[in-house]
Amino acid sequence: MKAIVTVSGKDTTGIIAAICTLLSENNVNILDISQTVMEEFFTMSMLVDTSKSKKGVAELASELDGLGKKMGLVIHTQREDIFTLMHRV
Repeated sequence: MKAIVTVSGKDTTGIIAAICTLLSENNVNILDISQTVMEEFFTMSMLVDTSKSKKGVAELASELDGLGKKMGLVIHTQREDIFTLMHRV
C-alpha cells in the first residue's frame, strides 16, 4: 500500500534523517520525495510504499506524528487512495 507523508515546521538539522530512519526501521520504502526550505520553514512531501512493513498505515502515522511532536513539526500520513479521493476534482 502507498501513503503520502507531509511534513512542515521550522527548519532544523536532522529532520530528513530522523523521518527516513523511522521509515527505514519499519521497512517503508520512499518512492518519491520533495522538500524545500522557505526562509526558516521546512516542508516535505513523500510518497512511500508500506507493503513490506509489519505495521499498518495508521500505526505508522501515529509514530510519525509522535516524532513530529518531539521535533516541533507537523507530520500527516494518509493512504494514497484516500488522498487521491479527497483531492479529486
